[in-house]
Amino acid sequence: MRTLMKLAALLALVFATASVPAAARLSVPATAGPSLASIGPLAFGPDGTMYAADTQAATIFAIDLGAQASGPIAGAASVPNIDQKVAALLGTAADQITIADLAVHPKSHNAFLAVMRGQGAGAQAVLVRVDGAGKLDVVSTDAMTFKSVALPNPVAATTTGRSNRSQSVTDMAVADNRLWIAGLSNEEFSSKLWSVPLPLAAADRGASVEIWHGSHGRLETNAPVYTFVPKVVDGKSSLIAGYLCTPLVRFPISDLKPGDKVRGTTIAEFGAGNRPLDMILYTKGGKEYLLVSNTSHGVLKVATETFGTAAPITQPVPGGGAAGVPFEKIASMQGVVQLDKLDDTHSIVISRAGANMNLEALILP
Repeated sequence: MRTLMKLAALLALVFATASVPAAARLSVPATAGPSLASIGPLAFGPDGTMYAADTQAATIFAIDLGAQASGPIAGAASVPNIDQKVAALLGTAADQITIADLAVHPKSHNAFLAVMRGQGAGAQAVLVRVDGAGKLDVVSTDAMTFKSVALPNPVAATTTGRSNRSQSVTDMAVADNRLWIAGLSNEEFSSKLWSVPLPLAAADRGASVEIWHGSHGRLETNAPVYTFVPKVVDGKSSLIAGYLCTPLVRFPISDLKPGDKVRGTTIAEFGAGNRPLDMILYTKGGKEYLLVSNTSHGVLKVATETFGTAAPITQPVPGGGAAGVPFEKIASMQGVVQLDKLDDTHSIVISRAGANMNLEALILP
């Protein structure tokens, strides 16, 4: 079990600039392994450093995976019944694990799974690697180097009633040599975007972000960003963010100043009764697209060429319908709950099919 705890820490730990070796930036040896109460969103830096979020501790870890960044074979192959096989690897049943996130290493292209083994207070954080032959391995964090940073003013952890602590971190990504972190704070405007300079340093106060929600017909300050990607829009580094029910919103990074209240530009509504799960950017046929997996609306493909010129949505969208930039539903991608880009032509997804979950490498649509 000690190895399982360490491996969770490992995911949580790594990122830095591509020009500086990760070991030079992450100088603290993990002699006992960092201890994570939970493991949630994962992100990789371009040098292969991995970041992982411990949502219960509201802390971000960065870790140097070293030789364990790659299995015997590069890439990631499809693995049917991935939940059952991960559970068997960890000596438990499929209903006793949760696959919290999926991320692809930028160099080995192996897939890494953030896994919680068990339920409730006794659950343990584990990192599992899948290589190009579909081989699964638990990643040990013994003797790995790491850094960690706590987020300021995270949403409170409560032991009674409903707790939003699991949303202290909802997604992470690297842009402009900073780690950007979405989640909830304990402030009046609770929806936040924090940033941390790389190599991992102290988190800033975060920008409080609000949006016009066309489906709800109002401004919202407490709805978290559930998933986002960095993207340059009209020459400006920006974050494209997805919200519940389901606005798509643009935030120029230059506007996201610590301590400020920032209103994003809503450029699409995908429809009510839905939550975005994951999104990636990719290029096909000379055009760039955003691919978004959702709880109710399936996988949506959105051309990004109008993101800078789209008219802002500032009025109610009747009936919980769709509005703004056009999109298409990808009928061939069903039940997708986790999504990442595997390479220039393929995505890697975890999809639910009945009672089972499958890891699948799919051609980008």
